[in-house]
Amino acid sequence: MGANAPPGSWVGLWKWTLRVIVWMTAFTSLALPTLAQQIGEDLTNKSLEDLMKTRVISVSKKEEQLSRTASAVFVITQEDVARSGATNIPDLLRLVPGLSVAQIDANNWAISARGLTGRLANKLLVLIDGRTVYVPTFGGVFWDVVDLPLEDIERIEVIRGPGGSIWGANAVNGVINIITKKAAKTPGAMVVAGGGNVDQGFGTTQYGGSLGKEADYRVYAKYFNQVHLTGPAGQNGGDGWHVLRGGFRMDTSLSTKDTLALHGDLYSGRVDLPTTFDPSVTSPTQNTDLQTNRSGGYVQSVWNHVFSSRSDTTLQLSYDHFGLREEVSQRTGTFNADFQHHFAWGGRQDVVWGFGYRYSDSHSVGNFSISFSPANLATQIFSGFVSDEIAVLPERLYLTVGTKLEHNYYTGFSAMPSGRLAWAPNERHMLWAAISHVHRTPSVLDVSVRGNYGGIPGPGGTPILTSVFGNPKFQDEELTAYEAGYRIGVGKRFALDFAAYYNSYDDLETTEPGSPFFEALPPPPHLVLPFRFGNLMHGETHGMEASANWKVTSHLTLSPGYAFERIHMHLAPTSHDTTSVGQAEGSSPVHSAQLRSHVVLAYGLSWDAAAYFVDRLTDLRVPSYTRVDTGLSWKLGEKVSLGVMGQNLVKDRHEEFVDYTLTARTTLVGRGGYAKVVWQF
Repeated sequence: MGANAPPGSWVGLWKWTLRVIVWMTAFTSLALPTLAQQIGEDLTNKSLEDLMKTRVISVSKKEEQLSRTASAVFVITQEDVARSGATNIPDLLRLVPGLSVAQIDANNWAISARGLTGRLANKLLVLIDGRTVYVPTFGGVFWDVVDLPLEDIERIEVIRGPGGSIWGANAVNGVINIITKKAAKTPGAMVVAGGGNVDQGFGTTQYGGSLGKEADYRVYAKYFNQVHLTGPAGQNGGDGWHVLRGGFRMDTSLSTKDTLALHGDLYSGRVDLPTTFDPSVTSPTQNTDLQTNRSGGYVQSVWNHVFSSRSDTTLQLSYDHFGLREEVSQRTGTFNADFQHHFAWGGRQDVVWGFGYRYSDSHSVGNFSISFSPANLATQIFSGFVSDEIAVLPERLYLTVGTKLEHNYYTGFSAMPSGRLAWAPNERHMLWAAISHVHRTPSVLDVSVRGNYGGIPGPGGTPILTSVFGNPKFQDEELTAYEAGYRIGVGKRFALDFAAYYNSYDDLETTEPGSPFFEALPPPPHLVLPFRFGNLMHGETHGMEASANWKVTSHLTLSPGYAFERIHMHLAPTSHDTTSVGQAEGSSPVHSAQLRSHVVLAYGLSWDAAAYFVDRLTDLRVPSYTRVDTGLSWKLGEKVSLGVMGQNLVKDRHEEFVDYTLTARTTLVGRGGYAKVVWQF
């Protein structure tokens, strides 16, 4: 554990919190005398009552007031995006208490909600404008290709906890929905340019306009080049990367009751991947640095029709293409169709129902290290859902019940019901509780993979090869989740959001040893020690998350957050797995905390600072660390803004995560700084 990192204990956490508060307060006390008397329109000037009235759509696929949602929801606004200093989506997600964000190397992250973290985490659903972006191969996302101009983000809605009754089988521990601005909100030209010691060069050019009175559009191009990080021994980490992408959005009013949104993008880049691979039957694993190519894109249309103030429908169609060349060369095309109907039924019921279809066609070319059988596969998912919000006591007590029925290629039908209760005794207090049952359906990796982990000499000179195989009989992983929460607004200056949960998991994935067998190919003939995926682990997690906003003055806002979690896993009596329990219990921090501040200074200047504490990861033997980011921004009128940002300022370098699959070798996150200019005209 570094000298600047607090110990992973309650005492250490409180000492760290007090130090950060004192440090920020001292700096702010020096800045406050120079504050301007007048401030432009900014989120800082809005009351917390206004913030609590923010509307979200990701909980129930309809607009509802954040303060009245029976779910643990955190919203990252465009103002939060600008103030964070983040240059990528994963670093933006560090703002969310209870969301575990750990960087493995320059271009790989392990991100999860409420535990079970890993590079190939498959229990967190990620969407962009309601379009699912997970890769069917493993059921998660490659975070390096989840990107767009950050200035075009309207908000990011993060649900901690299951969303399967609305979104389906991948929404087990959480949902992240990145919502972009409509084209009408981005008129004119925009140029963004910046660079520093880690993000060596990045930029965006964008132009938006109108086509007559009924259509608005924008087009953009974005590029970045990031230098390699440092390896554990101080060597070149071999993980630099660069990506070029371009895209568009068009919003059209077809009639007084119909709107159509059409958007898409294309990207291509090179990603350097430090990895561990297996050269042959007779050789052990060894480290290597791969140069991989990634490319892809999507096109999406969303048609909304309004029948009346009490009824509307939405039809969404999209096609995604993803291609990579690394351990496995892979091409995947995915078509999605989703329809939903929202209507008010009588005076007390608000209903949303719909159905969906997803078709994925994947092609892969394996090698000795990893391959899939079959190499080419087409899968389909059919689904339907219904959700009914019942006003038991109008404006006070709401009950929401619903379920999603889904049929997948591997395990057939599954049902994911939920019930949510929200009670608002008055305008400033709100209590909620929920119970949900969700499934995580198998991916290609669970069923069809073969991974070889190196050969060693055996008796009589016969090589021994250790291999991991998918399981064609792999079953759904299941979760029953119990949640409760409380929101309170104290006057116009303080708001608190608290959530607690208990999760009960069944049929979680294990790696079970099998009976050895001989294999002639590839030569020489060798003995295989097989391991096969199973569903022989169960357990529970419990924890809590809290976040607050405190407007200390009209010029100073503090935003603290804290999360606690315990994970307890158990093996079935028939299991012989020796690693899965430790990985599940020890790959997420028990404690994490943050404190962010925003100070409005004179002459268009503002100062932002954030400190993040992450507890140690026991199974991965990663020590706790503290990350501090801080930056100054300066608005030069309405058109130009300048910014200077420092990141990871506490230690020269620190480790955040170790990928136990060995497909990405760990490098160290180091101090960084950059300057940035945004010019709009």
